[in-house]
Amino acid sequence: MPYGGAVSRRPVAAIVPAAGSGERLGAGVPKAMALLAGEPILVHAVRGLVAEPRVGLVVLACPQGLEASMATAATAVAGTVPVVAVTGGAARADSVRLALDVVPDAVDVVLVHDAARCLVPSHVIGAVIDAVLAGAPAVVPGLPVVDTIRAVDPAGGSRTLDRSALRAVQTPQGFPADVLRRAHATGDPGATDDAGMVEALGLAVALVPGDPQAFKVTTPQDLLLAEALLAAAGGRGEEGP
Repeated sequence: MPYGGAVSRRPVAAIVPAAGSGERLGAGVPKAMALLAGEPILVHAVRGLVAEPRVGLVVLACPQGLEASMATAATAVAGTVPVVAVTGGAARADSVRLALDVVPDAVDVVLVHDAARCLVPSHVIGAVIDAVLAGAPAVVPGLPVVDTIRAVDPAGGSRTLDRSALRAVQTPQGFPADVLRRAHATGDPGATDDAGMVEALGLAVALVPGDPQAFKVTTPQDLLLAEALLAAAGGRGEEGP
């Protein structure tokens, strides 16, 4: 059922898939609820999203049974921006689709942001929204690839790819709401990337510059790096006020 409350500020909704188990992180709780500088990773992610003044709604896709606790944690830092929690699905695409079901029709732009990219700077979020509002059907932030990448063929051989033409994709990814709905209505339910689902519709995906701080917290080493960045920045980095 669509969310029926008022959307504050301008009509940009942010969907946060946060139903992952976080096994590789080894925190003993779902990754989004693992503590970073004394707060759940989810809280840092939401704080960064609502620091962008055009975000007027946050929708969380949560593990079953944690909807209320995650919504409470996120609401504490969301200010006047409403937070809605839904039960996530078995796969990431399922979680996004279930979250989309509660986004009001009045919303023009939808961001999809991994909770694990909890330190994304506000300028990246703003650049994604700007590009969608300028007419792009899908927008992703990306960074140049610094490692040498080899593609492996079925016979066991490999070849070096031209890394100058490669980008490592981050989130939030941004879309016109109607485009994202169409992609999830017709796309691959096993897809791990919303921009790829939109691309499968024959639409172009625009790139905006990403940021090294928007890395994904996946392993204990990533968590240590995030802790160090927050400590160096005085606790909250560029997430917001």
